[in-house]
Amino acid sequence: MAENPAQASEPTSESKDSVSIHFVRAALSGLDARGVDRAPLLDGAGIPASLLAHDQSRVSAESFGALWLAIAAAIDDELFGLDARRMKVGSFAVLSRACARAEDLRGALKLAVQFFNVMMDDARVSLIEGGDAAALEIDEATPARRPMADTIFAHETVLIMLHGLMCWLVGRRITMDRASFAYARPMWWAEYQSMYANDLRFDVPRSRLDFDARVLAASVVQDEASVREFLRDAPHNFIVKFKDRNSWSAHVRRRLRASPPSEWPDLAQIAEELGVGLSTLHRKLDQEGVIFRDIKDSLRRDLAIDRLTHSTVSVAQIAGELGFAEPSAFHRAFKQWTGVRPGDYRRGEN
Repeated sequence: MAENPAQASEPTSESKDSVSIHFVRAALSGLDARGVDRAPLLDGAGIPASLLAHDQSRVSAESFGALWLAIAAAIDDELFGLDARRMKVGSFAVLSRACARAEDLRGALKLAVQFFNVMMDDARVSLIEGGDAAALEIDEATPARRPMADTIFAHETVLIMLHGLMCWLVGRRITMDRASFAYARPMWWAEYQSMYANDLRFDVPRSRLDFDARVLAASVVQDEASVREFLRDAPHNFIVKFKDRNSWSAHVRRRLRASPPSEWPDLAQIAEELGVGLSTLHRKLDQEGVIFRDIKDSLRRDLAIDRLTHSTVSVAQIAGELGFAEPSAFHRAFKQWTGVRPGDYRRGEN
């Protein structure tokens, strides 16, 4: 990894998004029963096995995407063996190509719902429309045929795939009004706010994503060429969802990544550079459900995790690179972000 912090902050993908270790553990959970050795899959994805040891670990979205592909290839199932029926490798590619031929998002989602209901035995997906609201809903088979841990991860995975597919099809991030889940609030529930929606509900009859029905009329903007590009980047691109490169939050993130964190401008300076007033930029970010402080915190957190995981640079030097005046301030921030101190995180200790 580059030692220049400015270079280190500019990854090949849109940003250094990170994924909770919970999802890594869940993805690996079915391998032992199938006699598949997890060690080479973790190594191939660049995920140190030591990170599995504590709950606050995070891995890059790219690493998790690589692990997803490796597990799918190892067991020939793009749903991690979570359903009684396998979703064989290549299934998602077929779905993407079919949906890209639809005229609008409504037609594409009807195809996606039909696809998942053919592919899965343990749950049924529905597209629900009513007035100004629409929802994608998952209903478990009755009686439930799989362990609750598998049900939870299956719902998480299918909803991520559907939301990511929706965003890609129309070429922009689609905001969910609410996300509801047919199980008790898990320990990692805070992850759902960035994965799905700020408004979260648990212990409801069915898992579902609620959104503005008007988006269903949006035109599908993809074609065969863009399908190939999408599939080359999958599943990383639907793990982190579609990120509109022309959104205001994307402009802000790009501006921050263009400089070392120690030299980051404030929002007023960014607004001036973008040619808008500060209040206008605040309003635009608010409309996208984004707070400037959270953008900075998530970028710093994921840069810190990347440096701690993939370099031997001292914690004090990382603190300086990230713009902290004192290492102690970085220690406090990192503990708040992840629940552990930077040194303990690097060593894989709880």
